[in-house]
Amino acid sequence: MKPSSRFSGVRSSAFTSSSMPPSASGDGVISIGLPSLLALHREAESIPLKPQRIRAGLSGNYLSPFKGRGMEFDEVRPYIQGDDARMLDWRVTARTGRAHTKLFREERERAVLLWMDFRSPMFFATQGAFKSVRASQAAAILGWSAIYRGDRLGALFFSGRAHVELRPRRGKPPLLHLLGKIAEQSAAPKDATSDNADAINQALSRLRAVAQPGSLIILFSDFSGLDAQSDAHLAQLARHNELMLINIHDPLEAELPPPGSYRISDGEKFLTLSTADAAMRTRYRQNFEQRDAHLRQLCRRHRMTLVPLMTGEEPQQVLQRTLGTRR
Repeated sequence: MKPSSRFSGVRSSAFTSSSMPPSASGDGVISIGLPSLLALHREAESIPLKPQRIRAGLSGNYLSPFKGRGMEFDEVRPYIQGDDARMLDWRVTARTGRAHTKLFREERERAVLLWMDFRSPMFFATQGAFKSVRASQAAAILGWSAIYRGDRLGALFFSGRAHVELRPRRGKPPLLHLLGKIAEQSAAPKDATSDNADAINQALSRLRAVAQPGSLIILFSDFSGLDAQSDAHLAQLARHNELMLINIHDPLEAELPPPGSYRISDGEKFLTLSTADAAMRTRYRQNFEQRDAHLRQLCRRHRMTLVPLMTGEEPQQVLQRTLGTRR
């Protein structure tokens, strides 16, 4: 289904590419180009990506959730009463005639992984922009934010047919390469009939294999098709990493339009959707509410951050409203 204006309740409405206003057929609605993703660096400056769980101090920008990671020699300074005698630098002490202590620091950076869902259900919207476009915009903003703060940025993109992995690297050149890949993936799939029904679990399994402990993992998806195996993957990932779930959905997925007959299209085929049955509309809404409640409960149980994002919302505003107040 192509994006269009709000459901008006008119009994005979067609939601097709021909009914879209001219401005809705360009970049940033059904796909997004690299220049648009590059321009989002301004919005990233106000989005903090601070760790939630703090267990041990380190000397860099962050507090590490794990002790003893990435210890390396930093400098030598004169001994101060209370310093660990085991850390004395005997060579410097013998040369200067004054006791000196070695200082160590933990790893100053962390890996940030963007796990992005490009299955066929993500190429859908009735308001705003496709879910895949909103995911791409949010990923670009958080990617810029990670690079600004000295993190290493990597990604795992998956669809119903294949997946792409980018190892975490630091600096702007890897980010530009990553954004180029996002722009490529945001193009609508040519054939969704060959989608792998278990793609989401395979992608989560692969994520568990490549994620380093202590990483910040940001998942962009509508999380359709989650099952008990998916829950187990997420729970295991949350044990050793910080997880943030960007849950993207369209208003039509939450509730059907007012009673009537609606013509809908995927750009090639057409069908008529009847919403006259009140019981069907109630079941439809309840099914969505149950799935949404399950995801919220899962996040609370395993201390994962959940950020709802609707297709009619601007990602930068949602991220500033939610992540901008994190402590």
